[in-house]
Amino acid sequence: MLKYADTAITFAEFPNEISLCINISNCPCKCSGCHSSYLSQDIGEILSVERLKELIDKNEGITCIGFMGGDSDPKEVNNLAHWVRINYPLLHIGWYSGRQLFPNDIIDIDNFDWIKVGPYIEQFGPLTSSNTNQKFYKIDRKNHIMVWCTNLFWKEAE
Repeated sequence: MLKYADTAITFAEFPNEISLCINISNCPCKCSGCHSSYLSQDIGEILSVERLKELIDKNEGITCIGFMGGDSDPKEVNNLAHWVRINYPLLHIGWYSGRQLFPNDIIDIDNFDWIKVGPYIEQFGPLTSSNTNQKFYKIDRKNHIMVWCTNLFWKEAE
């Protein structure tokens, strides 16, 4: 079971989206210099389907759900994304993973519209740095492929 520590409405994590970002705890990545190191702790409330529905329903006007983390149980992130896709078909769905790669056998990329992969490595900088090791993808669900678009963050940062 995934737990989340808190949520935030953001405008920068997913391009052209008003996102309800759900900060998932118990992160196994423990990146040095992480700006949300508290999420490595096993804290917060269980992120059940019922709780996810409550969070979505009370945040009118959002265009995207962002799962921020969840690397301790990517299969459950995939399951929750699938549930959102079916029950809220107008919402976009994003996932920020600290993993370099995710297990293809348990992740259906068609459950997502956006995926960021890669740990934070201080010497390469965040997603807004053109030197970043992190990769951001738009999911082309028609062709079932991930389209690299990390550079969208570089333009916003200039």
